[in-house]
Amino acid sequence: MYVVVIGGGMVGGGLVRRLMDNKHDVVLVEDDKDLCNALYAETGVLAKSFDVPEVIVRMRNPDYRNAYRLAGATKIIRVTDLMVNQMMIFIENPQVRRITAIGGGKADVFVVIVPDEARVAGKSIVDITSDSDFPAQCVFVAVYNQARDEFCIPRGNQVIGEGDELFLISPAEDIKQVVDLLTRKA
Repeated sequence: MYVVVIGGGMVGGGLVRRLMDNKHDVVLVEDDKDLCNALYAETGVLAKSFDVPEVIVRMRNPDYRNAYRLAGATKIIRVTDLMVNQMMIFIENPQVRRITAIGGGKADVFVVIVPDEARVAGKSIVDITSDSDFPAQCVFVAVYNQARDEFCIPRGNQVIGEGDELFLISPAEDIKQVVDLLTRKA
């Protein structure tokens, strides 16, 4: 894929390196000549500006959202929101492993391991999702049992067992509720 990165600082430079490692064609736009030359020497990226259809920006201050839009940004990522969401998961649900944020940080894909003697062990997905405590906006994506090395994309009749790793998508504000339900002891 052809990608233009504007800014070669800590985030932009890291993104350039990762994109280059993954064999993408990368152009860096950077006004600091020394930084630009250092990144070019390290990665071989040709640093100049092109008109591109997708412009992804990192936003530090939400007061500038409209300015980014007016400047042509098509995707705006606020790193602070992503970090705060991650910290909230660590604080409120230390047994949860977050995979990624989606929808601009409005939802997360995450993993929770079903503990021994959990109330949901032995129940089907349809039974679990029918529980009044299960958030309506939460969806099971996959189930992995490491001991048996079994992975599946679950349907309603899939039975959950102790030790299963459950991959789910949920709005960030519902994660605690669903984790509490899935890890509650019988």
